[in-house]
Amino acid sequence: MSDELYMKRCLELAELGNGRVSPNPLVGCVIVSDGKIIGEGYHQQYGQAHAEVNAVRSVTDKYGDRATDLLKNATAYVSLEPCAHFGKTPPCADLLIRHQVKKVVVGNRDPFPDVNGKGIEKLKQAGIEVVSGVLEEQCSYVNRRFFTRIAQQRPYIILKWARTANGFFAPENPVQQWISGPLAKKMVHKWRTEEDAVLVGKQTAITDNPALTAREWPGRNPVRILIDRNLKVPATSQLYNADAKTIVFNEQRTTVEDNIHFIEMEDMQYYLPQKIAYQLYLMDIQSIIIEGGANILNQFINAGLWDEARVFHSSQSWSTGIHSPNINGNIISVTQVDKDQLTIYENFSNQ
Repeated sequence: MSDELYMKRCLELAELGNGRVSPNPLVGCVIVSDGKIIGEGYHQQYGQAHAEVNAVRSVTDKYGDRATDLLKNATAYVSLEPCAHFGKTPPCADLLIRHQVKKVVVGNRDPFPDVNGKGIEKLKQAGIEVVSGVLEEQCSYVNRRFFTRIAQQRPYIILKWARTANGFFAPENPVQQWISGPLAKKMVHKWRTEEDAVLVGKQTAITDNPALTAREWPGRNPVRILIDRNLKVPATSQLYNADAKTIVFNEQRTTVEDNIHFIEMEDMQYYLPQKIAYQLYLMDIQSIIIEGGANILNQFINAGLWDEARVFHSSQSWSTGIHSPNINGNIISVTQVDKDQLTIYENFSNQ
């Protein structure tokens, strides 16, 4: 039970890096000596120190000359296998070996080819006891974005929309009309800080003129993705402002103009979700929210290219409108958000 308790703490720490470490995984580390936590750390920023480095540093900062002996008697808990290769930082397995920790408890093996069991093997060869698979399922869930990118060579895909009580998604006429309430909007802005990118189609961009930023929640803005085959969205659109990088998939040109990246694709009427998913993978975009419209959402649903769907159900009804997409999946949570109900689904086929 103590192993699970400390691993839960690793996961709490790991989540603190959400939105800042992609395309790296979320990792937390807890160092325990004589039944007491003596150090903690997590991966805070892409390109900077990993969780194990920050945890060891917290021990040396706190205990000074005593740190050497404390670490030799310590168990290091880490939610993901310590890396065994030189990337932007040195291998964390080497760090733990150098400090001669007695034991390492691991949540998940790292599926990244340069690691995948090599960190665990390196620790064992150095005479360190290694226990792996502690809270493995929970650790996998925290890093579902990273694992999806490595295993499936695509981003983790989240679908998001709101629907009226009688199943409508948008007005029939191209006018903006809100379905969900202000608290739901604030929640969506929080989600944007947690994912790498957010995507809309041409019609949504023209009708709603969204900025797709996280202005109602502290954190960084996502990369904005626009699907506009013939470049019909006007240059005055908020998607073309300087608040965030915008990628425009189109059939006309490939150019870069300040923060706007136009990327030409051929035959966008065929296999569009698959093409987008692979292109984003190549660009190191690890997760994306698809925010509409109905045509784009349905294309991803029909292709089976989604991992989560987050659907706000409003209490209001409309007499007419465009029908909401239909989703089939496991319901993993239902939450009341002021007057709206948020249902989150996961894709059956990804189980």
